[in-house]
Amino acid sequence: MRESKRKKLESKGWRIGTPKEFLGMSDEEEAYVNLRLKLAQGLKTRRNARGVTQVGLARAIKSSQSRVAKMEAGDPTVSLDLLVKSLLALGTSNRELATIIARS
Repeated sequence: MRESKRKKLESKGWRIGTPKEFLGMSDEEEAYVNLRLKLAQGLKTRRNARGVTQVGLARAIKSSQSRVAKMEAGDPTVSLDLLVKSLLALGTSNRELATIIARS
């Protein structure tokens, strides 16, 4: 956020903070949410890089296109198991999986 915008918001009584602060998350909860988001983004990136549609991935993992869309959006109803299974179905290696998780 631009400094000028931040100051303007603060002058009007708004408080600027992080999602962790806003939601009152513990360090562990923040790490879990970040892991889910990294896997979701990694899934979308890998699927697009391999030229696979959401429908194609859904068929490969015996799921639905709407479920794949939810996975890529980081929907909290999607299990980490399904995210990892989907990445593996796209041919993601253990090393690539570790790289996705290690991203900051």
